[in-house]
Amino acid sequence: MPEISQRGVQMPASPIRKLAPLSDAAKAQGVKVYHLNIGQPDLPSPVTALDAIRSIDRTTLEYSPSDGYRFYRENLTTYYKQYDIDLTPEQIIVTAGGSEAVLYAFMACLNPGDEIIVPEPAYANYMAFAISAGAVIRTIPSTMETGFALPPMEEFENLINERTKGILICNPNNPTGYVYTPQEMEQIRNLVKKYNLYLFSDEVYREFIYNDTPYVSACHLEGVEENVVLIDSVSKRYSECGIRIGALITKNQKVHDTVMKFCQARLSPPLIGQIAANASLQVSSSYMQHNFDEYKGRRDFLIERLNKIPGVYSPMPQGAFYTLARLPIDDADAFCGWCLSDFRYEGQTIFMAPATGFYVTSGLGKNEVRIAYVLNKEDLDKALTVLEKALEAYPNRR
Repeated sequence: MPEISQRGVQMPASPIRKLAPLSDAAKAQGVKVYHLNIGQPDLPSPVTALDAIRSIDRTTLEYSPSDGYRFYRENLTTYYKQYDIDLTPEQIIVTAGGSEAVLYAFMACLNPGDEIIVPEPAYANYMAFAISAGAVIRTIPSTMETGFALPPMEEFENLINERTKGILICNPNNPTGYVYTPQEMEQIRNLVKKYNLYLFSDEVYREFIYNDTPYVSACHLEGVEENVVLIDSVSKRYSECGIRIGALITKNQKVHDTVMKFCQARLSPPLIGQIAANASLQVSSSYMQHNFDEYKGRRDFLIERLNKIPGVYSPMPQGAFYTLARLPIDDADAFCGWCLSDFRYEGQTIFMAPATGFYVTSGLGKNEVRIAYVLNKEDLDKALTVLEKALEAYPNRR
């Protein structure tokens, strides 16, 4: 039998989904599983988007332009202007989710063997996209004790060599919820400028910043406009993960034109998704405020409850809708699997994401989990009770 590719062998399993078979088996037994593992918002998608889908009267569902419909890109420029990001429609490429935007950014900007520096923990799929592009991720650990603040610039400079081509950040951060300060963003800008690096900036959670830290986009940084590749998505801000609409934004014409080659090869971003995403731009401010208030309330409730469980600690996330929690266990992968396969409390269990999958450095995150607060407070309360009981019963508690 022919062998699997080395790329396929190196591709990591998703820490978010790899335990799904255990979850499915528990559900088949009639167990209530609380999903804390994945950032799938439970809040309703905008009525404007749902109505737009219901109102589709096309007789043919055709390809769209490879960079997305112009009317949608024009409307996106108005959306970004709210955040003092000035763009033209030609600087926006509509993608099949933010994931495709990251992959195409890597494919366009990096050669096999090129390196990008990423503060860790980081979104697990970045590693998968780097492997797909033949690139190498070099990481610098941030720490729970600092709330996962940006590591010192000296640590970045220690990793820079002739193969280093870029820095990747997620702001607000998944999985930590950290929001980079203006000072930290300026430090990143200076490093990018000094070494002529790309700055890949994933900013899909900009609507959800709960403290007083101002949102500083990579597009706000002066003097590195052509180094920046911005990644965006409607999945989180509009609860529209399933329509698979994202965006790659760049003012670098060569990067734009190169990305377009990959876009043309896949022909078209999703037609119906663009219709829904475009309609979502008309959503009321009250919809966005309600979602913001709901996530902020869940965050406050979650962190207070977590830190009351003996041996558990989580810093207060500043944005997005995730937190990393340290548990009194030996192995998060084993514990999360055990919760699904062996532990039941009143017919319930929990599905969490082991944090090891968000680190590249071996050994980090062994006793940490990522928790997404995408359940209502009542279900969050029940899930945290299950977690507390699971920790009491776990045979390898530390």
